Amino acid sequence: MIASGSLLGINYGEVSSFPVGYTDQIDMFSLDFEEFCWANGMSKDALADVLARLAKHQQIPAATHEYLLKLYREHIVTGGMPAVLASFVEDHDFGEVLRIQKAIVSDYLDDIAKYAKGAEKAKARACFLSVPRQLAKDHKKFQYSVVEKGGSSRKFAGSLMWLYDAGMIDFCHRLKLPALPFEGNVDASAFKVYMADTGLLVSMLNEGSAVDVIDGNLGIYKGAIYENIVAEALRKAGRRLYYFEYRSQIEMDFFVRYRRKATAVEVKSADNKKSKSAKAILENYGVEQLVRLSTRNLGEVGPILTLPLYLAAFIDRW
Repeated sequence: MIASGSLLGINYGEVSSFPVGYTDQIDMFSLDFEEFCWANGMSKDALADVLARLAKHQQIPAATHEYLLKLYREHIVTGGMPAVLASFVEDHDFGEVLRIQKAIVSDYLDDIAKYAKGAEKAKARACFLSVPRQLAKDHKKFQYSVVEKGGSSRKFAGSLMWLYDAGMIDFCHRLKLPALPFEGNVDASAFKVYMADTGLLVSMLNEGSAVDVIDGNLGIYKGAIYENIVAEALRKAGRRLYYFEYRSQIEMDFFVRYRRKATAVEVKSADNKKSKSAKAILENYGVEQLVRLSTRNLGEVGPILTLPLYLAAFIDRW
């Protein structure tokens, strides 16, 4: 027997018994950047060559690098929802992409109204609609007061978990210390929330945001969108999401296990290579390696590996 659906994470709670040990559960995600490239005509051999260069620590040819950055910006705008990608591949009409995305967001809100129970409906809706505002802040820790003035964990925590179980959002947990094992160092009092599909996040912003992404002119939302697409890539690669923050003075976007070590992952929305947080993490916390994701080509200087944003899912290939 095979069961599938977008809300299985919620509906499992209504099952009277579960055949533990007799099921295989597979998490399905919207399409990732690699699949986006295939859909837009880039051959698997061309992508394999890029990954081979990554493994050999060789820079990607400039023309290929610029082309992949272009595709990546388009991927950020479209996201990975199959209906959206199918429309984009057919006519490259961002207006139609936005129309379909807004319809999907509307369907999400309808699902909340249909499947959430009782008072959970309004609370889950409010949490979902607050995500763009949460990510626009300098420090992106989720704050219940952004959902509602005076909001609290007691009131909204269950609603957030409902959205996560429905596959609409992802959690990124704060670490007490940037050290392995990550799960043993989680600070349960703080976390960030990302949209599970970055294209839908872009569609929830101001009109014209898609054009701004393509042009690289997003103001306060640029960092938020780049962080969200990296979080999405890491999740689709099977990684749990963690970050580190100390007194709002030091913040590292993500931490992953790489080469059997706790590895910092910094997302740079600009070409500026200087980072006080990166310097502090490497000098004061025993972290031996840092991956910087930006629009720059491949490179390595000391403990810092620079990778193009579009290779976020392939950190372990370096």
